[in-house]
Amino acid sequence: MPRLAVAGRARPALSTREVEVLLAWMASESKEDAAHRLFISQSTVSTHISRIRAKYAAVGRSAPTKAHLLARALQDGYTSLEEW
Repeated sequence: MPRLAVAGRARPALSTREVEVLLAWMASESKEDAAHRLFISQSTVSTHISRIRAKYAAVGRSAPTKAHLLARALQDGYTSLEEW
């Protein structure tokens, strides 16, 4: 069962690594840059991002763009504006 986020929205349970990859990608110009930061391959970054998007879609909160994913991460407390 998903945890509840702000204002009753369903919050998908992202793993610690998924959050780490998501935030590295948000702070990077590209998936390649994020992969370099995390010492993983670009395809691994893409796989994590695809899984994160699928988890959001599964709770009825699609996130088709990078901007949507940032909004979801902010709404759900996975990051804050102070971190940026």
